Amino acid sequence: MKVLSTLRRLTGMNLARNTVEQAVQRRMDATGETVRKSYVDGLDEAELRQLVELVVVPESWLFRDPQAFAAMADFVRRRLAEGAQTVRILSVPCAGGEEPYSIAMALCDAGVKPQSFMIDALDLSAACIARAQAGVFGRNAFRGQELSFRDRYFTHMGGDEYRINDALRTRIRFSQGSILEGELGSARQYDVIFCRNLLIYFDEPTTASAIARLSAHLADDGMLLAGYAEVPSFVRHGFSALPHRQAFALRKDIKLPGAPARAALSPQPRPRHAGATPRGREADLQGAFAAAAASAANGAAARAAASSRPAARPGAVLPTAAPPSMARPAATPSLAAAGDDSLLKHARRLADAGKLTEADSACREFLAQQPESAEAYFILGMLAETARKPAEAEAQLKRCLYLQPDHYEALCHLAMLQEQGGNSSAAATLKARAARAFQRQQPQ
Repeated sequence: MKVLSTLRRLTGMNLARNTVEQAVQRRMDATGETVRKSYVDGLDEAELRQLVELVVVPESWLFRDPQAFAAMADFVRRRLAEGAQTVRILSVPCAGGEEPYSIAMALCDAGVKPQSFMIDALDLSAACIARAQAGVFGRNAFRGQELSFRDRYFTHMGGDEYRINDALRTRIRFSQGSILEGELGSARQYDVIFCRNLLIYFDEPTTASAIARLSAHLADDGMLLAGYAEVPSFVRHGFSALPHRQAFALRKDIKLPGAPARAALSPQPRPRHAGATPRGREADLQGAFAAAAASAANGAAARAAASSRPAARPGAVLPTAAPPSMARPAATPSLAAAGDDSLLKHARRLADAGKLTEADSACREFLAQQPESAEAYFILGMLAETARKPAEAEAQLKRCLYLQPDHYEALCHLAMLQEQGGNSSAAATLKARAARAFQRQQPQ
């Protein structure tokens, strides 16, 4: 059995080889097995589940990105005012229940009666589902300054543990499963779907498949809430952004009979995919790069023109000094001639194939000839993230933003790094900048 390909198939995630090897070693230590081949040959369904749990390690908290919950609550109230009896909501992936419980609390705070909504919550991890069903949360789940909801909806269990009230627990149905397999229910049954910070783990074909399934189960006039880095992926696959500030809400593009076609609100002039890992799962970012590279190839000429402008507008994240050229002797100088981004495309292909060292070298060769390429610095930042080098990734992304302050993906990735580093204030500022950059790139 090839463990890497098996876990990729079971999870749908583009897992890194070192992530899987670390999980295998941990399970070998736990089981007392010292020979890798013996361990792999003896893998059964139960042991595979243990490996899945190790490579899918979620981290979330209650009311994460609260603007999304506010937009959802307004939408649900309008739905009910228009005559709906019960609003159905899907949360996937639901981690340890933080998101679906936040949905329920937001609705109650908005005056929606518990019997007027039903939430389905799905996650691949059996451990997450068990934790969500228990409804007990510790200090890490309560972040931010506004924690009054804890007094309204939780019972103190002692120490730093709190248990969600039963009245809300009964409005949520938790189940283990994958968005890519199994039944989600009947077509167009959900009025609202939360699918935030999941697509980043998928390659482009898997992303397209996941979005197609979500679209099939969302009502034609329903609302979908995405992660701030995932809006371009949904836009590329049949959704349009809604004008809710920092909520990252979308609707399906529905062409009504006799109505003029409505243009998709895709980012302009360079439709790129953005990736981030806000849930904090220890998963590889190579899939994020692959998706970004695939969409980036469609707008190479526009990006090349944009990346050559060293604009520094107010509010830009500036490095301590102008970006260095990081020059190396160019092995293939003809590919990096002025106006030719063939070497940069080659770097993307290398990264997509998992040849990260070669991709890094190709990027630096390109920068030796084109030192003002924001896109090259962005790729170096992605490669550093994949290599688990957050300080280097941050430096490269800042260089990218020095040259191109509205680079949407760079803003998203830098926000993620700041969030993972505990700098929530800087992360919030970068998220707001990413939202404004995305909005500015919409066609008027």
